[in-house]
Amino acid sequence: MTTKHWNRRDWIKSAGALGAGLTTAVHAPWALAQSTMTVGFIYVGARDDFGYNQAHAQAAAQVKAMAGVKVVEEESVPETQAVQKSMQGMISQDGAKLLFPTSFGYFNPHVLALAAKNPGVRFAHCGGLWTEGKHPANAGSFFGYIDEAQYLNGVVAGHMSKSKKLGFIAAKPIPQVLRNINAFTMGARSVNPKITTAVIFTGDWSLPVKEAEATNSLADQGVDVFTMHVDGPKVIVETAARRGKMVCGYHASQAKLAPQAYLTGAEWNWVTAYKQIIDAAKAGKPHPNFIRGGLKDGFVKTSAYGPAVSEAARKNADAIKAKMLKGGFDIFAGELKDNAGKVVIAKGKSYTQTAIELENMNYLVEGVIGKV
Repeated sequence: MTTKHWNRRDWIKSAGALGAGLTTAVHAPWALAQSTMTVGFIYVGARDDFGYNQAHAQAAAQVKAMAGVKVVEEESVPETQAVQKSMQGMISQDGAKLLFPTSFGYFNPHVLALAAKNPGVRFAHCGGLWTEGKHPANAGSFFGYIDEAQYLNGVVAGHMSKSKKLGFIAAKPIPQVLRNINAFTMGARSVNPKITTAVIFTGDWSLPVKEAEATNSLADQGVDVFTMHVDGPKVIVETAARRGKMVCGYHASQAKLAPQAYLTGAEWNWVTAYKQIIDAAKAGKPHPNFIRGGLKDGFVKTSAYGPAVSEAARKNADAIKAKMLKGGFDIFAGELKDNAGKVVIAKGKSYTQTAIELENMNYLVEGVIGKV
């Protein structure tokens, strides 16, 4: 940890002076008088984790090239009071007027608490559900419909699997994770309805030992294609490849970790959301409180196909992707049952990606072996 990071987290002494400064900030316009706006990025893990944090850091690197923007960053900040100290330090020491706290657990209570205390600063959180009338107007939420790319992962996996047994290593059974597991499974079962996906929840975003154990356990059970929703997929990718299995990546490309085993992947393109939010701040426009987008909006993308992917898999996935890019493909449509046989989406009913019901998903679909 650098001295700068230590000072930022342990910034307390100037709290009194800060309180006086905040009174003025409340009345200040959103647009900054100075030509350069300082933007802060906070990551829960390392910026080079081949996963979630790396995807954000890669986008932040593109933000650095934007005119009139100065970027400050801090990595490996836990989802505790530590993130409040980090954010407050960026505001007080660096003069940040816009913060991107990127981890799911930062939102409640940490972002909400800091937004209330710093009304002259904008907070754009990744993944949380900002609610009008309930949450501060200077806070907001952005996310991407990466389940579209996970559905395409599933299509490719469905073609490439010989055992018809897929594996999904996940951190926590929150709605966004369940949505990815379900989309991946549905994509695979669109190829072959007999395919199953075995899921193991490790319990946290970064637990390399448990991730390796889970991968080996599923490999022992005959799983031959893996994907995941953990912060850093590196261990899963490398473990699966050592076992002679195939992998669909997540967050960022892990192709160079296992070039022969890597089939394709679901990647974030966070700079699209970042730019919308930064442009609004620089122009003094209202803070975009709730931003979502998928493949057609440039919020997510797919990894290049690996050398092992068959022509049939490519053609099938590309055809579905083309429909998604036109906005003409709803993943979650009825009749859809959960893996206990209960109908969760009625026949004739379908949900577009913006449906709030999908943001609150609490089930695993038919074909998934596991429990929430």
